[in-house]
Amino acid sequence: MPARAYGCRTACGELDQARGLAPARRDRLRLQRRRRCSFDLAQLSRTEARLADPRYRWVVLAAGTAAQAGFSAVLIGLPVLGPALQDRYDLSLSEVGIAFSSVWIGPIATLLPWGLLSDRIGERIVLASGLAGCGLLVATAGWASSFWLLIALLTIAGALGASVNAASGRAVMQWFSAGQRGLALGVRQTAIPVGGAVAALALPAVNSAAGLKASFVFLGAICIGCALFAGIAVHEADKAEAALAAEDVEWTLRDRRLWILSAGSDLYLVGQIALLSFFVLFLHDEHGLSDAAAAAGLAVMQVGAVVTRISAGRISDSLGARIRPLRWIGLASCAGVLLTAVLTKAPVAVVLPVMVVAGAVSMAWNGLSVTAAAELAGLARSGAAIGFQQTTLSVTGLIVPVAFALVVDSTSWEAGFALAAVGPLLGWVLLGRLRES
Repeated sequence: MPARAYGCRTACGELDQARGLAPARRDRLRLQRRRRCSFDLAQLSRTEARLADPRYRWVVLAAGTAAQAGFSAVLIGLPVLGPALQDRYDLSLSEVGIAFSSVWIGPIATLLPWGLLSDRIGERIVLASGLAGCGLLVATAGWASSFWLLIALLTIAGALGASVNAASGRAVMQWFSAGQRGLALGVRQTAIPVGGAVAALALPAVNSAAGLKASFVFLGAICIGCALFAGIAVHEADKAEAALAAEDVEWTLRDRRLWILSAGSDLYLVGQIALLSFFVLFLHDEHGLSDAAAAAGLAVMQVGAVVTRISAGRISDSLGARIRPLRWIGLASCAGVLLTAVLTKAPVAVVLPVMVVAGAVSMAWNGLSVTAAAELAGLARSGAAIGFQQTTLSVTGLIVPVAFALVVDSTSWEAGFALAAVGPLLGWVLLGRLRES
């Protein structure tokens, strides 16, 4: 029974206990209880009417997408600010890689707990509280007096912001049918390139006009605004199906299929990080592009990723399959990263569009991977499954930027991109062990 209805029934039942009171006091109590009942029933009626409207699922999708976009603006905004961070803290390329990795450290510890919490208490509180806390810490990071204090603040911010990964995916899973989830979660995953495009377009101008502190405040404000939207817009559907027992969690985390899917997704992320996180630095250092020009190219890549993610979701829904199109993306991603390695010394007019297209393709897989994980586990365990999958991705996101930077520092950009191309190829091989359910 909904909480409001339960509260109303309890309040009205208390009248029976008031019969021994003086008549005047009993009448006042009866009037107060009736008013409370009327208010509770009116609130319940409005909530039920909203939830019964089939259009409401699109509100949930918009809120989940906005929340993911807010956190993604931070994840992708850091690479945009790479040259500015390098100048302010006098960093080597490897140290810049550590800065890029910092927001992936916290989620390793919190993604699964956030997923379990969303399974138990719902998405609304998880989304709003985590993302708002992330925004406050990101806004504060601009005042970090040392590089390591910056890393600490961004690590904690990442731990809080990770709430959006499992909770927003679970919300979409809850409100959309199986034949629409590929598209819906594909749309939700466009939040990552949308947030990245906003960061790529706005941050160079903000940094140029007001400095690094203002840039971090800008990113923090985006997170807080998206958290408010999610907190207002998202409400829970019937929770009867979502009661999660301890043995259900254990069953989910021991599912061999989930481990294979997560490992394959991790390998896909290797190529994506190489193209995305080092796009601005590569074009700035190797080809002399200004920060603004390179960031504009990154924004175009994000727009392309919106198209590839929605298209991948539509195709998977029409095929009734997730793994098959996911494997196609792996091969295409491998080819794109490998072509980038071959063309690193080519004129910027050649390498720039190749990297933009390759990056857009390398980002197409995420929505399908999340959909597959959620459907594999079922609604009641979807938060746990997505949380586990996103945890492994965070481990990869922590390791790859540092490893890629070390390879480039010790060898060359060509070698770094060539090695990164192996990741999606191995992912394609590994995902071949999964069968469509």
